[in-house]
Amino acid sequence: MGMNAEHLIKMANQIGAFFASQPDPAQARTDFALHLRRQWDPQMRRALYAQLDASGGEGLSAFALEALQGLREQVEPQAARA
Repeated sequence: MGMNAEHLIKMANQIGAFFASQPDPAQARTDFALHLRRQWDPQMRRALYAQLDASGGEGLSAFALEALQGLREQVEPQAARA
């Protein structure tokens, strides 16, 4: 899992950096969440959340972490609730 998770985190941070440059932070987070929902397959989203849950978001940018935590239902609607 290690390398795959690192790759997903790197990708999420790169995408996050793009959206974080938008003027409206709330809209930027929403757009980021929708991008992951549309462009990433479910296994990638699940793997990213598994890593986030296991590590507390280690390695994720503040923007990506905030968006992923705050908009989890939009990114991964089927995510099992613990």
